[in-house]
Amino acid sequence: MAGDLPDYYFRIRENGALVFRVDTENRQRRIEMDQIATINIRNGEVKPHGDRTLSPEDLDEIQAWIAHRSHQLAEREVDDILRAVDHMNLTTQWVQTRASDEQLEQVTDALLLAMHDLRSVLVRKKADRLMKAAPPEA
Repeated sequence: MAGDLPDYYFRIRENGALVFRVDTENRQRRIEMDQIATINIRNGEVKPHGDRTLSPEDLDEIQAWIAHRSHQLAEREVDDILRAVDHMNLTTQWVQTRASDEQLEQVTDALLLAMHDLRSVLVRKKADRLMKAAPPEA
């Protein structure tokens, strides 16, 4: 089992992770995890834990984790939005086929405001992209 463990463990937090070095090479053959750093994924900041100095190997592993995690979070964000589109379609079907008048009274204003807000932002962003892509006028 000990041979299968990675050298580093990243405990995910809201804005990043705590980084631990995994040690199984001790007399008791226990798994020991020594915290070596804290990562803030939003700004890429890596703070060594306590008065520790991070080795180049530590920093390489941390930077590789940050790159992988950032990519993973970006993929999840797009997937969440695509799921929201699915949910909007399911909501439309519910409104059309099953919603009672009382249920519609409960949700209509909130849905209309949220959809209006989303539509406004999407239209503005689309116009911005089209303006950037348009060739300059002569």
